[in-house]
Amino acid sequence: MHGGHPSPGAHEEDDVADPETRPEDVAATLTALGSATLGESGGHAAHRRLRPVWPGASIAAPAYPVGCTPGDNLAVHVAVTKAPRGSVLVVDVGLVADRGYWGEVLTTAAEAAGLAGLVLDGGVRDVAALEAHGFPVFSAGIALTGATKDKPGTVGRPVRVGGIEVSAGDWVVGDVDGVTFVSVDAVDEVLAAGRAREAKEAGYFEALRAERTTVELLGLDASLVRGPES
Repeated sequence: MHGGHPSPGAHEEDDVADPETRPEDVAATLTALGSATLGESGGHAAHRRLRPVWPGASIAAPAYPVGCTPGDNLAVHVAVTKAPRGSVLVVDVGLVADRGYWGEVLTTAAEAAGLAGLVLDGGVRDVAALEAHGFPVFSAGIALTGATKDKPGTVGRPVRVGGIEVSAGDWVVGDVDGVTFVSVDAVDEVLAAGRAREAKEAGYFEALRAERTTVELLGLDASLVRGPES
């Protein structure tokens, strides 16, 4: 048998010592660091084609992967009914990107299901409505033509989106700079590296304001660049 239960104080000390065990705390830290810093700190930066559909869209939440038959979005409709609340649908539509796989109807359904957002490596539509809803959507473009809804697909299984393999539970961070995925088993390492990078850059900003140069701070070889006199 186990020994006595830990005292309430022990739980409180654990929470203080490791404040980022709660998903909302991880999400807040990932948001603050941003996709660009995370992408250079061990996260996986997705292809630049994945962009916010409306200005100011941002997200940091666990992924729920979806795989569609190209040109069809049946799996997306099913995923809205299956994905855990608070998750982001991360959707692979194959080589047929020029379809409106997502619009206001699915957005309304996703909001009712408690989903946090969408990353779709293809087209979406109803952009003004998505912005009005405030539902974060990142896509590879805008497309008017609708998708069929009668082909096979997958939900909850790994997919490849923006050139990155994404599994259920991996973290999705999207903002004005793009989308970065953080593997669920590397979150602590990436957060530590991100904080270190942020602190280092803060030192650069202070030094630059004191009239030092990026050439000096980064140890760059300026002799490689020819001027008009050379």
